[in-house]
Amino acid sequence: METADINTSLIDSYYTLLKSLSPNNKLELIARLSNSMKTTKKKEKEISLDTLYGSWESDQTADELVAELKAARNFTRKREEL
Repeated sequence: METADINTSLIDSYYTLLKSLSPNNKLELIARLSNSMKTTKKKEKEISLDTLYGSWESDQTADELVAELKAARNFTRKREEL
């Protein structure tokens, strides 16, 4: 199924569900849908991973940073006997 077919069948399903509403309820629904279209906010600009490239700043070399991370490891795994 193509996207257009899916959208058409979805619209048909909604119409079948909503056609039995009273005229006042239909007008209220139209007003709410119209308002939702007017107040739709634009999506905020998405941040890509490319913008984060080089964002880590440090005076340490990579080897110093790796050594610091390894030294900070804490292995406190306790096994319970069965």
